[in-house]
Amino acid sequence: MSANTDVSSADKKKAILIVAANPAVGPLTGWPIGFWLAELTHPYAAFIEAGYDIEIRSPDGGTLQADSYSDPEDDSGYSVHDLLSLGFKKSPSHATLLDNTASIADVNVADYDAILLAGGQSPMVTFINNHALHALVAAFYEAGKPTALLCHGTCVLLKAKLSTGELLVTRKIWTGFSNEEEKDVEQSVGQKVQPFWIETEARALPDTTFVVAPLWEAFAVRDGNLITGQQQTSGRVAAELVIEALSGVPSSAPTMRAGV
Repeated sequence: MSANTDVSSADKKKAILIVAANPAVGPLTGWPIGFWLAELTHPYAAFIEAGYDIEIRSPDGGTLQADSYSDPEDDSGYSVHDLLSLGFKKSPSHATLLDNTASIADVNVADYDAILLAGGQSPMVTFINNHALHALVAAFYEAGKPTALLCHGTCVLLKAKLSTGELLVTRKIWTGFSNEEEKDVEQSVGQKVQPFWIETEARALPDTTFVVAPLWEAFAVRDGNLITGQQQTSGRVAAELVIEALSGVPSSAPTMRAGV
């Protein structure tokens, strides 16, 4: 489904841009890595239910590949419970949305009402130093549009700067993949996985507040138009905060939302 390019009228559908990471190789594991399927499919479903138009892009364009552990049909069985992602994968009209994605190079912020970055393992390699992606996230935020990032996709906020030169997260409360979750992953696979940990880096930044919920609990934070989700269980609740923002629900103080 392509984005609606006329969002000037209240009668027009809201248009959401979802950005998912291109395939890469884990620098510590040697594994093929990509985006986390639930972090795309669960927000996608919430936005569809809200009546929005959605476009899926990637930083470089091309065909996307989900992290194997996020695939409900993977031999690991890690995501076997994720029937929503299984349905997306098995639906030809939906699966094709991950083929030949357009790049972010020609995105016009005015064409969309909000942006959401899905996480996964690849963002820690492909998002962290992607200046074009950082600039796009900052442009959405400075345009006053809900700007959402999930899980490892929040690594962008470690470096994304506003036109003033200050970090986007300055004086903001936000979340992302926690150190406890990184430890749990490493214990499960028996080796180091990520080249850095978001929580550690975030807590070293001045004048920003990084918060987390207990291990693997759905959790999202809305601070103005910045919306962040902790990990793969948080996609739906983060999307709901985007929907609230687009529905005109005010955010005079940061909102922290747990899911079920």
